[in-house]
Amino acid sequence: MGSDGIAAEVTDDARYRLLVEGIADYAIYMLDPTGHVASWNPGARRFKGYAAHEVMGTHFSRFYPEVDRVAGLPERALQIALDEGRFEQEGWRVRKDGSQFWAHVVIDAIRSPAGELLGFAKITRDLTERRAQREALRRSEEQFRLLVQSVTDYAIYMLDAEGRVSSWNAGAERIKLYRPDEAVGQHFSIFYTEEDQQAGVPQMALQTAAREGRFETDGWRVRKDGSRFWASVVVDAIRDDFGDVVGFAKVTRDITERRATQMSLEQAHDQLLQAQKLEAIGQLTGGIAHDFNNLLTAILSSLELVRKHLPDDPRIIRLIDNAEHGAQRGATLTQRLLAYARRQPLKMQAVDVPVLVQDLVTLIEPSLRPAVRLDAQFDPGALAVVTDPNQLDTAILNLCLNARDAMPEGGLITIRAARHSLSDANVQGLERGDYVCLAVTDEGEGMDDETLAKAAEPFFTTKGVGKGSGLGLPMVHGLAAQSGGKLVLKSVRGRGTTAELWLPSADDALTGVSSITPARPEATSRPLNILAVDDDALVLMNTSMMLEDLGHSVVEASNGRQALSALETAGPFDMVISDHAMPGMTGSQLAASIHERWPGLPVLLATGYAELPGGSTLDLPLLSKPFSQRELADAVASALRR
Repeated sequence: MGSDGIAAEVTDDARYRLLVEGIADYAIYMLDPTGHVASWNPGARRFKGYAAHEVMGTHFSRFYPEVDRVAGLPERALQIALDEGRFEQEGWRVRKDGSQFWAHVVIDAIRSPAGELLGFAKITRDLTERRAQREALRRSEEQFRLLVQSVTDYAIYMLDAEGRVSSWNAGAERIKLYRPDEAVGQHFSIFYTEEDQQAGVPQMALQTAAREGRFETDGWRVRKDGSRFWASVVVDAIRDDFGDVVGFAKVTRDITERRATQMSLEQAHDQLLQAQKLEAIGQLTGGIAHDFNNLLTAILSSLELVRKHLPDDPRIIRLIDNAEHGAQRGATLTQRLLAYARRQPLKMQAVDVPVLVQDLVTLIEPSLRPAVRLDAQFDPGALAVVTDPNQLDTAILNLCLNARDAMPEGGLITIRAARHSLSDANVQGLERGDYVCLAVTDEGEGMDDETLAKAAEPFFTTKGVGKGSGLGLPMVHGLAAQSGGKLVLKSVRGRGTTAELWLPSADDALTGVSSITPARPEATSRPLNILAVDDDALVLMNTSMMLEDLGHSVVEASNGRQALSALETAGPFDMVISDHAMPGMTGSQLAASIHERWPGLPVLLATGYAELPGGSTLDLPLLSKPFSQRELADAVASALRR
């Protein structure tokens, strides 16, 4: 018989049988009407482990776990298939070796054309691995849900595509104070400040996240009780399989404390930089003032000697007067530089602030414009401070003149003095103790923050070229710092300025100290043999000429070593007048050597700094540069009497 004949004999039933026998991924077999196995394909053998001859004619309930058999599940499955034509379920089934697998089961009732039940078709698929994956995914999602719900340091919640809250974790409740039933369904803009809501910030955040996939920012947010907190916010867009935005994931963290700490650190850093800058400027200006004082000493002393030896010609005298006046103005500037650098000589004593201010007011008022008024107010009680009265007088004068210049159209200048007891750092940089706050307030133009930050820096001025040196406030700053106090400036643009001068309060025992200027000593009448020491040739020459003009004999030395050599070879000397700031050996070091080897020999220090090194135990008389011949003579007389 040919191949065509064989193919013709293959019936439809045979084709179906071949199909079923060829399937290995599904257990496909027949049950008779009573549930006994009537056929068995290779897939059934692979899943369940039974060969066909082992199960043919046995009841299919053997594939069910014992608990399901006791519960009658196999019988119910057949009954449902009989009643409804089909039964479908997932559940545990048992292999020949007793192991269980998760199966997807379908049972269809098979009837004849006449409706007679012929049996059941049963299809089983092993879904153990898929179920394990599904269960793992479920556990993962559950763990993630528990994780999100358990986080309390972050507000983690979902928004729908319109921005309404769709989930709410414990962190969101703790940070924002809304319960889940209060937050879910609300638009997330309720967490924004009113200003941000009006500016459209919430909508902008969602638009950015939708466009770029992510939005991140820091800003103020509002809790349920209306309080604000500084938040770090991240919004991520959530998209479906087609790329459409279906919602947003929002994470918010309360970083109010961290921001406050960061701002404190930044403020401390800025203050440190400012302090370092001012210290550097102070060192620079102090050095400039020292060198400038040497030049002014030479200029003023030369002019003074020239005046004494020139004929009495009014035109020449007027020129000398002008030169001396200019040099004195230069000396005033150097004193302000030294004040800022905290290197000015202070004669510290108890000063009665109300008395000093009242005396000063009578001097200031004539210099004020008619539209400018001056008022002094003092708290009751002792208002004495420890400082230099002359420098304080100058400081208050500077503050009042600044206040006057800030009110071109007129206004009120108020001077107030009040006592304060600081138990903590009420005023930045002040130690605990009793202070008197002397405040000068004007109603003038005020300063913006940038100008206020620079106001106490040397040479900074808003008065225009030629109208101010920029050293008034630096001088006040230096006086306050050198007295153990502080200058505090407060100003708002268009609302005036207040300059507060905080100075240590004087002890009650010192408040009665007299401010009478001691009598000037009489110049010595006998000629002296004086050793003059200075590394600046101009100063040394003029000092020698002024001393010789006073009738004294002078030997010159340009440094400490030459001075010691001269003391050994050119003496004896009645006195040594030495510059302080010299290379190699300072004047105070020279004085210490002289004190050891020639005790009792007077040493007078002339210095542009008017400051001895810290820790010096020598009590030396000082002569501040620049000095006149009269001041030099007085200093020599005082040194001899010590």
